[in-house]
Amino acid sequence: QVQLVESGGGLVQPGRSLRLSCAASGFTFTFSTYAMSWYRQAPGEERELVARLSAGGITPNYADSVKGRFTISRDNAKSTVYLQMNSLKPDDTAVYYCNAVRRSFGVVNEYWGQGTQVTVSS
Repeated sequence: QVQLVESGGGLVQPGRSLRLSCAASGFTFTFSTYAMSWYRQAPGEERELVARLSAGGITPNYADSVKGRFTISRDNAKSTVYLQMNSLKPDDTAVYYCNAVRRSFGVVNEYWGQGTQVTVSS
């Protein structure tokens, strides 16, 4: 059974930092072959991509709104992906979801975590 378990969310003041973790288990294929991403969804808004790291883990992609503040990374030995969030703003308040995708020969395997709440407020 595939599981993506996020942790590290919480209530934080503007300007502070949080680090989210997403631990993966139960994958059919090796964790390193999955592209890993973080999405977020604020109340009344659509889910949006925050950061993505390819299976090779070389070149990350970020939403414009988080560039220079957020960093995505992965530890393949621990089957875990991280999102370091610095200089947090109230607009970063959302439920953050971990996503794993593997595409091979037209077959797509995609999984989601249950989400972790991040609230940025003074």
